[in-house]
Amino acid sequence: MAVTDADFALAQAAGVALQRKFRVTKARYDRKTSHLIVTLHNDVELAVPVHLIEGLAGADPAALSDIELSPSGLGLHWPALDVDVYVPALFDGVFGSRSWMASILGAEGGRATSPAKAAAARANGRKGGRPAKRTRITG
Repeated sequence: MAVTDADFALAQAAGVALQRKFRVTKARYDRKTSHLIVTLHNDVELAVPVHLIEGLAGADPAALSDIELSPSGLGLHWPALDVDVYVPALFDGVFGSRSWMASILGAEGGRATSPAKAAAARANGRKGGRPAKRTRITG
């Protein structure tokens, strides 16, 4: 597929529009709160717990503190961790790849408790609990 001059002009315009909204001027790691603090060109700040960002959870604070801004101002890079984050995605609540986000959400859902979930667990227990796994032997 060939890129035309019109395609290139549209992509450039889209990039400029994103920079008007999300251009980062400063990013830092706050050790006290374990948050990534991103400051935009209009002084808007976003604070995100680093454990929510793919590749940053459990990282060394010194590595988390070394953040580079992309030339466009739309990305962040941690050289010691080889992690890149797209800033507009952070503002959309996207903190990693689809599969990583699904695993995080699934883990959260599994820990959720509610009266209905407790009642279902009690009812299942009265029936004898979870059935044992059957092992199939082939020979």
